[in-house]
Amino acid sequence: MDINIKAIHFDISEKLTEFINKKVEKLVRRHPAVGFVDISLKVVKPETSLNKQAIVRVAVPQQDDIVADKTADSFEEAIDLTLEAIDRQLEKIKNKK
Repeated sequence: MDINIKAIHFDISEKLTEFINKKVEKLVRRHPAVGFVDISLKVVKPETSLNKQAIVRVAVPQQDDIVADKTADSFEEAIDLTLEAIDRQLEKIKNKK
């Protein structure tokens, strides 16, 4: 399973990378069908509160890619929100089968 993290217009910290990897690994344990996870992080202009955006795209075999896009005060919060949305979508797919 591949995790691709892209930080747009800023340098990502090692701590944030570890946080993302831990959260994604937890998601993959719950849903082993996940092929890869593509994460884009960016700071939305103008710089006010709620300006950290996370876009997560997950590939699942025999399905369209699942995408979630959330904006929050911190990247950690945005990642949590997007992965929760992805988890709910994966549960729906699993329950349909």
